[in-house]
Amino acid sequence: MSEEKPICSAKGCRVDAVWVLAWNNPKLHTPERRKTWLACEEHREHLSQFLGVRGFLKDVVPLGDWVGPEESGDSAADR
Repeated sequence: MSEEKPICSAKGCRVDAVWVLAWNNPKLHTPERRKTWLACEEHREHLSQFLGVRGFLKDVVPLGDWVGPEESGDSAADR
């Protein structure tokens, strides 16, 4: 595992991420698949709205509470 801290997915942002935004595009992904974006406190709402307007946003979870596919036994390719 890398020692680097996860950073926000917002364009140009280099701040440490504190949120995980789980999403999927129902036209491309199976219902159980989750893609993830990371967000800092400042960009959480903006990124959530971007995904939400499109009907993609499934969950917003604090980074420390996120259980991703590698922890749940799913394939890393599903992220």
